[in-house]
Amino acid sequence: MLARLLAGALGGPWKLKQRCMDTRSGLLRRAFIALHGWYQYENNSSVAWNARFAGEPCFPHGMKSIFVSGAAQIGKNCVIFQQVTIGSVMVPDSNGRGAPVIGDNCYIGAGAKIVGKVRIGDNVRIGANAVVHKDVPDNSVVVVGSTRVVPRETVPDNRFYSFRGAWMYAQDGGWHRVTDALVLARLTGQDDPVETLPPD
Repeated sequence: MLARLLAGALGGPWKLKQRCMDTRSGLLRRAFIALHGWYQYENNSSVAWNARFAGEPCFPHGMKSIFVSGAAQIGKNCVIFQQVTIGSVMVPDSNGRGAPVIGDNCYIGAGAKIVGKVRIGDNVRIGANAVVHKDVPDNSVVVVGSTRVVPRETVPDNRFYSFRGAWMYAQDGGWHRVTDALVLARLTGQDDPVETLPPD
């Protein structure tokens, strides 16, 4: 509640997000980013302060339970409903590693998930609960289809990876440095494995 009042005093959550992006003063910028994070926490959402929007989107039900990755790019005049995820994929062996780029005038229904390095064209409508992991051309509608299970011969690496000064993965409630040369090569986009690092 307090974060909402403070954000309101600064012109609202969208203006606060813009202040996070535009302010050059280190201390003031950190304060804006902290307040933005606090506002997101209070709203059970995570619209990253550094996610790039070409214009202010329409949130018909407010910023409740919405996740937008900091690496995402979203065009102007987009409508984003509750419980939408626009997320990056950082799994090293995924062909879709990266973040979504969404065009102008898109309508994203409640519960829709747009994940990985996909390009959504202009004037696209994505239906409620649709999962989008492939490119969508301009002027298209995406609807929910039947679920398909794809068995794998090998065990998938489902750890969450993040760059925190070095590539790390989350496991057992903590962050651990990536030491596997093949995983590092995939995360850094190198063709040849890099030298293996010593373990923590």
